[in-house]
Amino acid sequence: MKKLALIAGLSLLAFTGCNDDDAPEQVFPLVGTWSPTKEVITEVEVDGTGVSDEIVYTDCQKESRWVFNENLSGKRTNKDMAGSTPTCSTISERNFSYVYNASEKNIEIKYQGTVVADKGKVTLLDAQTLNLKIEDTTDPTVYKSTTYTFKRIAQ
Repeated sequence: MKKLALIAGLSLLAFTGCNDDDAPEQVFPLVGTWSPTKEVITEVEVDGTGVSDEIVYTDCQKESRWVFNENLSGKRTNKDMAGSTPTCSTISERNFSYVYNASEKNIEIKYQGTVVADKGKVTLLDAQTLNLKIEDTTDPTVYKSTTYTFKRIAQ
């Protein structure tokens, strides 16, 4: 009888063991308001030589906003120092539509008034951070990409 109880106990343990592999990956929404903090521009020639430049945004540039709405529309507002007595000002506003495939992390952003859409990948998306890599494929001899890093703005 003790053996039967031991076997039953071990069987129960085998079926109820802790296994975090089955826990679903937490999905964070792209929808929201994002503040850019930096960008990395990369260019790699076909022969393999390349360069990357990191551009850290100023406090004024960090006031820029990229807004992704639930209806697949959005608005990009860029700010920078402007004017004869430089003040932090809006230097451009662009409306866009977008398509985002969350399972494959692919994104396509089409700015109003443009023919060709920006295509890329969301390389990181969590509760506070978004890394968005846009690739430029216009020249087949040079790989070009710009990776933007954003901080989520609480609403």
